[in-house]
Amino acid sequence: MNPFIEQLKKYGHLTAETEEEVNGKIKILRKEKGDFLLKKGQIISNLFVIEKGAVRSYYQTDQKEINLWFGFENTILGSILPLYLNRPSIENIQFLEYTILHYISHEDLESVYKTSQEMNTIGRKIAEEYCTVLEERSFILQTQIAEQCYRWFLKNQPGALQRVSLGHISSYLGISQETLSRIRKK
Repeated sequence: MNPFIEQLKKYGHLTAETEEEVNGKIKILRKEKGDFLLKKGQIISNLFVIEKGAVRSYYQTDQKEINLWFGFENTILGSILPLYLNRPSIENIQFLEYTILHYISHEDLESVYKTSQEMNTIGRKIAEEYCTVLEERSFILQTQIAEQCYRWFLKNQPGALQRVSLGHISSYLGISQETLSRIRKK
């Protein structure tokens, strides 16, 4: 079964007819480590699922990169501003490894939403989960000490230490690499 369909089914039932319609609209993208899925200012309004590989999302300021999230196998992803509002992205999404993605265009997704109540429900549940994850992350990183943030990261991103550089992880946690190294030694 297509990884995109598998992920949708985690959020609700799909009729055979809707599954066939969605499956017919899914495309595959393969990217190399270091390539970009999206750069700040671009509008790429597709919804993606990672079959294999890893990505990171980050903001670029004059002084540094600020990592926002990491995605691995079975992650559903897309940049919110282009996907939902058709506005230019304020984030960059970069591949950390060779990655295979399955995706559906915004136009095709909207077309399916018009004909399928279950896809509307699934889309809403995906958006709700995304909002929940963002709020939890914001709360943890704003209110907890560095060691608690690191433990939360390990719990919520198992396997990330083997696939994401410590520099990216420290940026995600909002701490220096030196602080992260001290925490890891404990």
